[in-house]
Amino acid sequence: MTSPRRESSFKLLRKAGQAVWLDFLARRLLSEGRLEKLVIEDGLSGVTSNPSIFEKAIAESADYDAFLKETEHDGDFDVMTLYERLAIEDIRQAADILRPVYDTTKRADGYVSLEVSPYLAMDTEATVDEARRLAKAVGRENVMFKVPATKPGLPAISHLIGEGFNINVTLLFSQNIYEEVAEAYFAGLEHFIEQGGDPSRVASVASFFVSRIDVAVDKLVEKQLGRAADTAEREALSALRGKVAIANAKLAYQRYKRIFSGARWERLKARGARVQRLLWASTSTKNSDYSDVLYVEELIGEDTVNTMPPATMEAFRDHGRVHPSLEQNIDDAERIMAALERCGISIDALTAQLTQEGVALFADAFDKLLGAVARKRAALLGEALNNQIITLPAELEREAASASEAWRRAGNVRRLWSGDTTLWTTADEDKWVGWLSIVEEQRKRIGELEKLGEDVRRRNFKHAVLLGMGGSSLGAEVLARTFGNAENYPELLILDSTDPAQIHAIEQELDLARTLFIVSSKSGTTLEPNILKAYFFERVKKALGDDQAGAHFAAITDPGSKLEGLAESDGFWRCTSGKPSIGGRYSVLSDFGMVPGAAIGLNAVRFLGSAQKMVHSCGSAVPPADNPGVALGISMGAAAKAGRDKITIIASPAIASFGAWLEQLLAESTGKKGKGLIPVNAEPLGAVNAYGQDRLFAYVRLTTEADPEQDKAIAALKQAGQPVVHIEVTGRYQLGQEFFRWEIATAVAGAIIGINPFDQPDVEASKIKARELTDAFEKKGSLPAETPILQDHGAKVFADDANAKVLKQAGDGRTLIGSLKAHLGRLHSGDYCALLAYVARDDRHERALQDIRVAIRDAKRVATCVGFGPRFLHSTGQAYKGGPNSGVFLEITYETRDDIPVPDHKYSFGSVIAAQARGDFAVLNKSAQRALRIHLGADVNAGLENLTDVVRKALM
Repeated sequence: MTSPRRESSFKLLRKAGQAVWLDFLARRLLSEGRLEKLVIEDGLSGVTSNPSIFEKAIAESADYDAFLKETEHDGDFDVMTLYERLAIEDIRQAADILRPVYDTTKRADGYVSLEVSPYLAMDTEATVDEARRLAKAVGRENVMFKVPATKPGLPAISHLIGEGFNINVTLLFSQNIYEEVAEAYFAGLEHFIEQGGDPSRVASVASFFVSRIDVAVDKLVEKQLGRAADTAEREALSALRGKVAIANAKLAYQRYKRIFSGARWERLKARGARVQRLLWASTSTKNSDYSDVLYVEELIGEDTVNTMPPATMEAFRDHGRVHPSLEQNIDDAERIMAALERCGISIDALTAQLTQEGVALFADAFDKLLGAVARKRAALLGEALNNQIITLPAELEREAASASEAWRRAGNVRRLWSGDTTLWTTADEDKWVGWLSIVEEQRKRIGELEKLGEDVRRRNFKHAVLLGMGGSSLGAEVLARTFGNAENYPELLILDSTDPAQIHAIEQELDLARTLFIVSSKSGTTLEPNILKAYFFERVKKALGDDQAGAHFAAITDPGSKLEGLAESDGFWRCTSGKPSIGGRYSVLSDFGMVPGAAIGLNAVRFLGSAQKMVHSCGSAVPPADNPGVALGISMGAAAKAGRDKITIIASPAIASFGAWLEQLLAESTGKKGKGLIPVNAEPLGAVNAYGQDRLFAYVRLTTEADPEQDKAIAALKQAGQPVVHIEVTGRYQLGQEFFRWEIATAVAGAIIGINPFDQPDVEASKIKARELTDAFEKKGSLPAETPILQDHGAKVFADDANAKVLKQAGDGRTLIGSLKAHLGRLHSGDYCALLAYVARDDRHERALQDIRVAIRDAKRVATCVGFGPRFLHSTGQAYKGGPNSGVFLEITYETRDDIPVPDHKYSFGSVIAAQARGDFAVLNKSAQRALRIHLGADVNAGLENLTDVVRKALM
């Protein structure tokens, strides 16, 4: 039953000219009929929505779960869209409940307020655009849009009023700023009338945030009381407690009366304009020493609104007193404000600070709200979204948490998505963020990918051979090895080597009449795919005839590249354009990955649909702590700065090839300017004591095909206090999520480390040096002679003067064992050893190199890497030359046999790989790295076996 006092309190407020709005909106208030009851029984005439209330309702109740489930079932949405959908649904329902009030009062009341994104508080144009967009989405006349009274907000307010929008001006503290707000309202109305608008259809309130002023003043008073020298000063300060906010509001009301009484206002009023009412916001009492209805009882007056949270409404209903307080004790209000100044507290400085803090608090509340939506979405998605758990030592966890909070306060996730170059090095980073939107773009053209795949299937190819390097091949390789080829689709082979033995091995597998060659190069000028194309094009012409060769070739390249022109002139079956704003290592979800995927029958709908879930989880609206890609990147960046810069990648066997793709992404993106992450891929797991304190372990676990031994090893590492990123991939088709997660993480880590994650300056240096050597071969028919520092055990040893001198001083430089002992003796805590092998990449060679790296790792307790040349030049080579100077390099070459000529050139593939190895070695030496080159004989297998034995002896 409704008590008489409950009814009379709010009826008396209405008679006093004050409208009562509720500062609360949540689904349960609507679904249980409580808002309608307040309107009918208490005369409630408006509602203001609140991000903090939304956040609490979403995080702490199941009120929105059904709506979120239904929305996610309809399609995957980003977090901001999910929030807006649920908020707009609440706004619409509340507006419909208040519509009778709106109609009865002839649009004077009955409004619901919706906040324009607080992230836009300092952007006039974006605020206007956002209000327009939200108005269209909500589709209700009786909605007000909240715009803060910031400097950029004022012109936005005027502009929106001039377009006929209803505006709730928020974050108002200062009387002087209020006059600017009123001016914006007047100017907006005048413009609206000039455009033929009816001003009676426009409503606005100017919302003074009341209690926050007293909270701020009381803190300053307490501070000054501690320094007060005499009783009079202490009494003057004490008299200000709990008085300034109401005094400020009363004087603002006097200004309101003056503003809306002159000739200018009368002209507007004659056209039907309404006053911009003062609204008292933040009316809950924060100090328990004050009355819980203080900011209601003392702020009652004509043409005002008081927006109260539920607890304040209940308190006023129980014991509130109604009297025309706004017009009382005006002289006292003047004296209080004067006393404030005399006590050395500037109201202008205070209100300016409160406005600045208010903008930050609004953004904080919005962050919490969107974080709650993100967590709820992740919980509802369950296994459809790969889970990530980051376990860090205490000190590193504190560093990462601090960095995460700094990122949140600075809005860095939004800056990343906008390509803000100041997040990195203010270079050209904004030109290289096309990968952020590529999944959505690819989903819109799935039909094209499916048609391409169907065309390949119809042509009955047995093999598709991708000729590419680095970013143009590694992603496709992951898809080929992870998914294989669907029934009646060709098997995809990757050729990313100039080693004659590897080219021969691939060619022996092929029936050229049933082979599709895919030439993949963004620039179209990359040496390796170009000469491989030339070789196989000649082979196909010889086998099938000149007029048939082009039908067996396709190209993936950027628009306007040399390869695009070549594809046209040679009659390629197809040429697919890449996206110029995506660098090679970020291109796997573009056509550089998806076209080869389509060729083997990959289900693009399923693959990209799954990837999109991670895109939305890492979206611009998701705060760092709830953003899996950003959280991972922050952890990697913090780890690197703490000396844990060896990212050790452990992937389940069924998705092991993912490690090579990730290796390139991390190394080439971050390893520059003497900084960066050193990825350690495919290093066999060892005992806990095999590892130092320079590692961060990344375990990418395929849930359905996990390796128990890997699980045991990771558990032991966690137990030992090593930092571990544990990611659960719940199905092979969810590997696309990992491509995007790690791309985001790499861009974030680059920002924290302080480098440009999209360039690769030292990769270019190796290419230039190799090109100089091949050009010399073209002119002279041979590479320049070189002299070893040692010949022993059937091998030649090469070093530059600086390294040779160090080796000679460190040990026995007359034997291979002695040289290696001295070279590997330069490995210290925090270093890593990289084996750079210019040999064919096959199982036998991989086993031999793995044996060598494990021996080094266990003997020296350092991270170890293995790269096959020239493949690694387009991958980890950037970090080895431009990253931290903590590498000890052992380059391995051999005397090639069964060489293959390159069409239209004097040089052969054997001379090309030799030039690449020597060019790589020269750049390592130029950058003062600890490098040694071992040149084996023509029997590479015997040479590697012998080298394994020599290394073990050198480590003894």
